[in-house]
Amino acid sequence: MKVLVLFYSMYGHIHRMAEAVAEGIREVPGAEVLLRRVPETLPADVLEKMGATEPQKAFAHIPVATVDDLAAADAVIFGTPTRFGNMCGQMRQFLDATGGLWMKGTLVGKVGSVFTSSATQHGGQESTILTFHTFLLHQGMVVVGLPYAFAGQMRNDEITGGSPYGASTIAGTQGERQPTENELAAARFQGKHAATIAARLVAA
Repeated sequence: MKVLVLFYSMYGHIHRMAEAVAEGIREVPGAEVLLRRVPETLPADVLEKMGATEPQKAFAHIPVATVDDLAAADAVIFGTPTRFGNMCGQMRQFLDATGGLWMKGTLVGKVGSVFTSSATQHGGQESTILTFHTFLLHQGMVVVGLPYAFAGQMRNDEITGGSPYGASTIAGTQGERQPTENELAAARFQGKHAATIAARLVAA
């Protein structure tokens, strides 16, 4: 069973969450993880001015995805930073190229799940995941979130991301905050949970 973790990360926060998702997937017997990033759409000089060039070197070795990677997977877990309460443009452009998969019904019945990040605690994490779910539903995918079986999302002793819709992290207004252990635990839980459901569907 192949589980694709498809992400876009500008400063490394979503990449770190994607790694945690992959860790959770690997806990499921027989699950193979494919870690891929969506193509960059910004010119190199713009990324440099945004201070993103150096952080992106940490995951430059991860292959760039094609739509064929979606077709080959039994489940896809998407990771995107939040942009004004929605997915980033790089992810949107990649998804807009999946019309051929939609026409053939290629993704129908496959598990789809989403995790995200935002600069602030109330920066649109939930709306980003919920609006992303629209794409999953149009493709006929089985939407999987982060159930309250992960009790870490109910913590109030610290500021933390995470909701029933999916794992999330708060990056800080300057990108200075890294995912906490609780947020990474949520990502691992979501990866294992989505992969477990995918395994049951494949077996059926």
